[in-house]
Amino acid sequence: MDEHFTYKYDDLFNPLIQALKNLGDSASISEMEEEVAQILNLSEDSINEIHRESTTKLAYRLAWARNYLKRYEILENSSRGIWALTEKGQKTRDVNQEKVKRTVVKLDKAERGKKTSKKEEPQIENITEELEDFSWQEKLIQTIRKIDPDQFERLCQRLLRELGFVNVEVTGRANDGGIDGKGIFKIGSVLSFHVVFQAKRYKGSVSSSTIRDFRGAMSGRADKGLILTTGSFTREAKKEATRDGATPIDLIDGNEFAEKLKELHLGITIEMVEEVKIKPEFFKNI
Repeated sequence: MDEHFTYKYDDLFNPLIQALKNLGDSASISEMEEEVAQILNLSEDSINEIHRESTTKLAYRLAWARNYLKRYEILENSSRGIWALTEKGQKTRDVNQEKVKRTVVKLDKAERGKKTSKKEEPQIENITEELEDFSWQEKLIQTIRKIDPDQFERLCQRLLRELGFVNVEVTGRANDGGIDGKGIFKIGSVLSFHVVFQAKRYKGSVSSSTIRDFRGAMSGRADKGLILTTGSFTREAKKEATRDGATPIDLIDGNEFAEKLKELHLGITIEMVEEVKIKPEFFKNI
């Protein structure tokens, strides 16, 4: 019987704080997700339950929890996506869920009040503004899912080339154990790794059996394996990809795929809104 993910974002405040303490006061998002899952003793079904597109409910609600705790000055994050406990957070064992929510809502209202009191144009700016924004990623993934399978393979080929791979080929041969292409990744023009990849353009989660089959197919043919998908990877798949004693396989899920395309400006343009401000004192003193 499938178990659903029933925790609300505020139910995750204290498990998230505990997770960071367990991880040495700082962690990546994936490390936090795994640690919270262990603290709550979540089932595989609840961990893998999809919220929307390639984002799980656990990931989505933890994003809300992180940002509330950031506003509450318990957490801080770097530009490299690493989250850490602040000095206040390090001294905090747990928080009152309702107090955190009330405080953040109050801060939000105060900030909106300041903007309107300055007679600026009213802006809808609340906690969701600081939430890691999955909406553009979802739109991009939906667009990619509409292209043909061979177009997706070529997109993966272009992405790998832009990331520094050379001699990237799409093979796409039938009965090849899921290997869709290959390439070479060079480090400092000295070391080179032969890599085979699999491109999975579909909605849903990639299972651990897919990882095992792919590893079997790449055996003796490459130094590294890479699977790219517009979906997500189950918890079991992630563990299988890094299992001790087995050839490690790197994984890029839908959200990471979207982020890479954004970083490389592949199929995406980023528009900065220009804001013009008048300086009256300049004209008075001219």
